[in-house]
Amino acid sequence: MQLETAFANRQYVNRNSHEDTTPAPSARLVLTALGVVYGDIGTSPLYAVRECFRGAGGLAVSAANVLGILSLVFWSLILVISLKYLLFVMDADNRGEGGILALTTLVLRIRKIKPVRLVVLGTLGLFGAALLYGDGMITPAISVLSAVEGLNAATPLFQPYVIPIALFILVLLFSFQHHGTAGIGAVFGPVMLVWFTVIGLLGLVSVLQNPRVLAAFDPRYAWAVFSHNGWRAFVVLGTVFLVVTGGEALYADMGHFGKRPIQTGWFAFVFPALLLNYFGQGALLLGHPGAVENLFYKLAPAWALYPMVMLATAATVIASQAVISGAFSLTRQAVQLGYCPRLAIVHTSPEQIGQVYVPSVNWLLMLGTVGLVLGFRHSGSLAAAYGIAVSATMVITTILVFFVAHRRWKWHLAVALPACAGLLCVDLAFFSSNITKVVSGGWVPLLVASAVFAVMTTWKQGRRLLKRKLDARVVRLKTFLNEISGQNPIRVPGTAVFLTANPNGVPTTLVSNFKHNKILHAQVILLNVTTREIPRVFPSERIDLQDIGNGFFRVMLNYGFSEHPDIPRALKKLRIAGAPFDPDRTTFFLGRENLLVSKDAAMPAWRKQLFVFLSRSARDPTKFFRIPSRQVIELGVQVEL
Repeated sequence: MQLETAFANRQYVNRNSHEDTTPAPSARLVLTALGVVYGDIGTSPLYAVRECFRGAGGLAVSAANVLGILSLVFWSLILVISLKYLLFVMDADNRGEGGILALTTLVLRIRKIKPVRLVVLGTLGLFGAALLYGDGMITPAISVLSAVEGLNAATPLFQPYVIPIALFILVLLFSFQHHGTAGIGAVFGPVMLVWFTVIGLLGLVSVLQNPRVLAAFDPRYAWAVFSHNGWRAFVVLGTVFLVVTGGEALYADMGHFGKRPIQTGWFAFVFPALLLNYFGQGALLLGHPGAVENLFYKLAPAWALYPMVMLATAATVIASQAVISGAFSLTRQAVQLGYCPRLAIVHTSPEQIGQVYVPSVNWLLMLGTVGLVLGFRHSGSLAAAYGIAVSATMVITTILVFFVAHRRWKWHLAVALPACAGLLCVDLAFFSSNITKVVSGGWVPLLVASAVFAVMTTWKQGRRLLKRKLDARVVRLKTFLNEISGQNPIRVPGTAVFLTANPNGVPTTLVSNFKHNKILHAQVILLNVTTREIPRVFPSERIDLQDIGNGFFRVMLNYGFSEHPDIPRALKKLRIAGAPFDPDRTTFFLGRENLLVSKDAAMPAWRKQLFVFLSRSARDPTKFFRIPSRQVIELGVQVEL
């Protein structure tokens, strides 16, 4: 119960400032978080340092280059993960929810920013969110492939079976997602605890055998790499970036566990273990330059090779979990904020609102990951495609968090600007280096991000256009009430709930129903469901009720973007005309738009066609709002876009 209690204690914490008032996390919560959020960054030792010295573009294995790369690795982990994300960016939470989309909503609520600048920042944030879906496909592919390829270190006989084994593991992973991150974390946490312990000990043994590798803590070695290798060192910087690619996933998964457990796990356990292993690999290279081909596995004694492959495979499965659960969180936020059509979203924990499973996203990610494995066929080839999406997202995150620090936290410009500018220089250096990978595979995440961005912006723009068209047809409430009072219509027992997106007028479903049937229910509720730009609303703010008179009531249901609307459950708390709301005597009227594409210039034709397709693919509102289907009446209306 410790995990559930900790989450409940922070669920309604006031997050209007960047102060953290959450209690110290329990060991169980830290362990569970270890199994969900640290897999991505925790398995980078499998390939990051190796790829810096492999192939035609790698550096020569010399003492100066090894120490220089290790120095870059160390300071990258310090500046990007420890300083930027764990101590700075994670303070920019939206009532406990993290990720670039939550950060974007914080920025868009800043009133003192000029409208044009807000549009630019909002577009940047949305594209940054789209980029993470590309990362969600590449991370599982490169992680699992790099682990299974360890079998080649034992014997080349396994070479034909590497890809089939990797595909089997990946399909099994995605098939397991419906159990939720709590169940997954309970299994994965102990595995990751063993993983970090083992890789830390292996690295420590190697460092003790060649302690001169500790000289890499000196940043001058990092600078010397560039002075000695020029352009090649700049290209390799994009490979060094692989050690920090899990940073954005840490931020995106913050809503699952909170900031404190993630920080505690990093500084107490993950960071020391990673450093020991990276430096252990460097120590091995200093004494045995030929070990670069299977660098990670060469740290282990020969008898431990197969157990290490098994442990690494388990760890890389967990690495994939960090980005998969992050994609689920991101999708839920996008749906609630109006950037994505309604999707089936399964809440996998009755106590923890942040734990969700999105089936459609899960299977699309699986197809993309399988396609990448079949297309690239080697982790070294995938490394060329990896990094560009995350590095671009990190640049956008730094830009957005500057406005949060300066305008929301009230940091003086003389403090906020240098701090963020320094971090931005690091991000831009990594991004510039990764841009060189576009031709050799970096186009894949960019293509995925562009497609997701097109869907998000089209849905947002299309819904805005559709609302404008529907609002033009809305009848004013006063006019409608005056009309029916003169007709004295028949009032039948029970309650009718008419859903409407316009909180001011009369729903077209109500007008159509009255026009054709000439009757009204004894109580008529005009219901508007709104999503605020905060993760959760307080229970006291859930319902706003207004008695309009003549048996009419206007009800506003308020939800956060991390919550899933449940209309019947919320309405049970209502008292209509002094009596409790009776869901069994209620009929829900929903409108269904039949969209027709016109040739006006309000929106490009291809976007209109895409919007129509997305609208038809969206989840049935009856299921989305959890309304019993036997109590629903749908009325259609044609709308020309």
